[in-house]
Amino acid sequence: MRIAVDAMGGDKGPRATVAGAARAVIEDPQLDIQLFGPAGLLDDEISRLPRPLAAAASHLHLCDAPDIIPADMRASQALRRGHASSMARMLDCVAAGEADVGVSSGNTGALMALSRRALGMVPGVPRPAISTAIPTRGDGRCYLLDLGANVDVSAERLVDFALMGDIMARHVDGLAAPRIALLNVGVESTKGSLAVQQADAALRQVAGIDYLGFIEGDGVFAGQADVVVCDGFVGNVLLKASEGLAKMLVGRVQATFEAHWGSRLVGMLARPALRRLKSELDPVRYNGASLLGLAGIVIKSHGSCDAQGFYYALKRASQEVSRDLPSRLEAELDHRRPSSGPLSGGSVDMDDGQQEL
Repeated sequence: MRIAVDAMGGDKGPRATVAGAARAVIEDPQLDIQLFGPAGLLDDEISRLPRPLAAAASHLHLCDAPDIIPADMRASQALRRGHASSMARMLDCVAAGEADVGVSSGNTGALMALSRRALGMVPGVPRPAISTAIPTRGDGRCYLLDLGANVDVSAERLVDFALMGDIMARHVDGLAAPRIALLNVGVESTKGSLAVQQADAALRQVAGIDYLGFIEGDGVFAGQADVVVCDGFVGNVLLKASEGLAKMLVGRVQATFEAHWGSRLVGMLARPALRRLKSELDPVRYNGASLLGLAGIVIKSHGSCDAQGFYYALKRASQEVSRDLPSRLEAELDHRRPSSGPLSGGSVDMDDGQQEL
């Protein structure tokens, strides 16, 4: 499997992406990873790989891309001036069929804009939706979308999100009938914005999906649904709040056990359970958001991820390639939409995608 990587995206730069790529190759020697960025800088990072990862070097191929898209560059600027960037050349590689999937930790807005230009969209989908899995009760997981690509959306777009989430959950996770829900301020039919209420009415007319209706925020983490749909503003806030809450809870528990000698003794006995809790709540395990709706596969890694986080994004990329998700979307999406036509007006795009995953 061939993976193209924008090695210069993210807060930690090429050190995290190169080490994460090396770890992925060690685990799966069938991977062939092309790293895009300044060749000399990437070669230095490969030479610094620790001995357990050094054997991966033969599967890491350097593709010189002298320019870098900064985190604060607007999408419109990236489209005009980013042709020689590591992100644009990575996407060109995917578009040319030289790689099966692209992965980047870089500027979300630029990645979306450049991906649309390079790869195009699945017919009938005007703009990608960002989706990732979050942990839920009982070792479960739930797909949440949109996470920031579309801030203020129409009912028609919410219906598309629900259908794309259903297709992804069935084909990537093997769920026979994923439970779909709309995130709302209450479960009553009278609650929520006009777009949410119209989407609810439309989804009740769609055959072949297990649509539950409205769900509140606490129900997301209780595992009441497998796919939760909302606009990008709400989804991004929910995702970031959940990550912050998870880190705070783990920190509070650790601080409690370290408060005095008695609790430290109990903490030593509880250490295996604490490690398991930290691992289960760690957002790194769920790193790798899909840009659903593109005519190719692009994975957005969290901008602040380390090597381990980038490794999980590469695993997600490999999983989506093996399921050929864009083809599944194209084959199923159009004929499953409500037959009554557009539900309301268009959506308002995020301001050049400046929110960061």
